[in-house]
Amino acid sequence: MSLHEAAREPLSAQLCVLGVAARSAARALREVTAEAKNAALMAAAAAIRAHSANILAANAEDMTLAKMEGLGAALLDRLALDETRVEAMAKGVEEVAALPDPVGRELARWTRPNGLEIARFSTPIGVIGIIYESRPNVTADAAALCLKSGNAVILRGGSESTRSSGAIFEALRQGLVAANLPVDAIQMIPTTDRAAVGLMLEGLGGTIDLIIPRGGKGLVGRVQQEARVPVLAHLEGICHVYIHEAADLEKARAIVLNAKMRRTGICGAAETLLIDRAVLKSHGLPVLEDLRAAGCEIRADQEVCAMFPSANQASEEDWRTEYLDAIISAKTVSGLDDAIRHIETFGSHHTEAIVTEDTAAAERFLWALDSAIVMWNASTQFADGGEFGMGAEIGIGTGKLHARGPVGVEQLTTFKYIVCGNGQTRP
Repeated sequence: MSLHEAAREPLSAQLCVLGVAARSAARALREVTAEAKNAALMAAAAAIRAHSANILAANAEDMTLAKMEGLGAALLDRLALDETRVEAMAKGVEEVAALPDPVGRELARWTRPNGLEIARFSTPIGVIGIIYESRPNVTADAAALCLKSGNAVILRGGSESTRSSGAIFEALRQGLVAANLPVDAIQMIPTTDRAAVGLMLEGLGGTIDLIIPRGGKGLVGRVQQEARVPVLAHLEGICHVYIHEAADLEKARAIVLNAKMRRTGICGAAETLLIDRAVLKSHGLPVLEDLRAAGCEIRADQEVCAMFPSANQASEEDWRTEYLDAIISAKTVSGLDDAIRHIETFGSHHTEAIVTEDTAAAERFLWALDSAIVMWNASTQFADGGEFGMGAEIGIGTGKLHARGPVGVEQLTTFKYIVCGNGQTRP
């Protein structure tokens, strides 16, 4: 046995204990009422508010260390908490509690000629492992969504947010205790050792049913490559806004500025602006001026650079880059077909928006693109479970199987068939 393998053994045994406890809690949650789950969530929200000072103090320590270690501006923004964000966290938990219970929904029912009655019902997935970076609010969102959908969860936050996430975690567990639910329904990996991630990806001895990564390309790529259990994730959020030739100028200006600059570090931030050649000067110029005035760097093709000299020349790599920063690539396109072709070539199937008053053009854009979210005359920053009325989300799914778009409580369920007979046997 190598030294590396020997070092993993005690950690592996420790984490497998967590997995077994989570599996036991998941079994118990299958019989928990909606009222009990909601009571736990409401108590957890109250505990977050009651422990706001502790959470903010822990976050201040995380921020200090993150700045000393040179964490980038986008990651610092994701890490930072204030009273408004803590209140939003508590409110988000309450909003999840207010959602309809996703468990036990009858999805379909039919009767066979032999009299068998067959029905399909939604059920919890089981034990979900969530690995995330920077954003401590994911601790509350993920735990609330998993509990509401009847799943046990094992959380592994980033080392940069360990104090903040730990303080939030303790408040959430108080909610479970208050509602007399199994406390192991919400667990957190008690170490920042990177080997813990590898052990989770192996499934902790078969106790984890699904892994959801929430973070940057490096984390998500590793999870997708190494996981031995199913993964629900998106690798990149290369989101596009297309200004069509029939776009309303004021809508275009407002939508593009918001889509890029409201928060540059989120996966729904626009990364590429496509401008129809027919409105390059009339619409493109004022939109680019707005972005520049807001402090956004513009990397553009030759045609845009000729019209807007303060833009920098874009490289081929810019069209496939998720900046997560105040940078946008801008390209001229010759109509709807060209815009769709560019998005299909360089996009990540996350979120795309068209700005136009032409209904036929909008409908073609919405149906021609194979992205998880497509929008008409709206900012890509609405690509968020809370904005969809889902209470909160764990992330955006861009895969083809199971869940696409915001992953909320319904997306954290699977289903089973219940078959009722009256003595039938198969000939």
